[in-house]
Amino acid sequence: MAGVDELARTHQRRQQTLVQRSVGAMLRGLSLLSRDRPGPSWTGGVDEQVLAAVIAAQRESARDGAAYVRQVLRAAGVRSRLAGRVASGALAGTASDGRALDSLLGYPIAVAVRNIENGMDPDVAFERLIRRMAMIVATQVSDAGRVAAGVAMAADRVVLGYERIVSPGACSRCIILAGTVYTWSDGFERHPNCTCVHRPICTVEDLRTRHTDPKAIFDSLSREEQDRTFGKAGAQAVRDGANIAQVVNARRGMATAGGRRVTTEGTTRRGTARRRGSPSPRLMPEEIYRIADGDRDEAIRLLKRYGFIT
Repeated sequence: MAGVDELARTHQRRQQTLVQRSVGAMLRGLSLLSRDRPGPSWTGGVDEQVLAAVIAAQRESARDGAAYVRQVLRAAGVRSRLAGRVASGALAGTASDGRALDSLLGYPIAVAVRNIENGMDPDVAFERLIRRMAMIVATQVSDAGRVAAGVAMAADRVVLGYERIVSPGACSRCIILAGTVYTWSDGFERHPNCTCVHRPICTVEDLRTRHTDPKAIFDSLSREEQDRTFGKAGAQAVRDGANIAQVVNARRGMATAGGRRVTTEGTTRRGTARRRGSPSPRLMPEEIYRIADGDRDEAIRLLKRYGFIT
């Protein structure tokens, strides 16, 4: 059976492949939009096509995230104490901050409409639309997998916490958090397009140990990669002996996946082309962990009440 580290890397690659597929489906949908009147063509059926593709990808991502946790526990030889199964469908169709997914997807369309009405060249407006939409789709699909993995860990009393695993090409903010160990109820901090994942931890010794050294990751990069990732001045400061964590502002642009503290571009309530879901944000798992305040029985009760585990 594959080792835990190999499972984590394989999980990352599967998630990234799924993200690429979902962004491709989104691009095919946007190719049907009218350049001059994107709003009416969006609500004329393109919105349904894109929404369906992203919901399907979220559901697959959530299934994979939950299955990944089970695989890690088996590989570690740990006997599960699962209180319930993750309901992957509960994480599909909802944005990370609890709002209806269609509301979030409509935001870049509304911005494009406004830009064109204000005189922006339609080609420029569409270029910006595609960038915003790609970021939203990638983040929401990845978040479904991350949140599902978090729910699977919260629902299994054998899991004490998790370690943050970064992927090759990670940004400086993620690199300095590489190997950071969190308890099961800590929210997963990520930025738009983040590809970091959990590695479940089931022993007190592992919970107290940081297995990955961010400076070692920095040293493994070429000088050009260091400069590109940390900026020339920042990379030189690290090479000169500065504390890598002090060089990087780790919290800049970071938000909790699956909670109400999401502050990324594209997750505002303004300017949606059309709303189908409830205007009230749904209580998401990360907010449940905060409310439970370390009480696992209460967290499990709320996860069941809101349909995240069955």
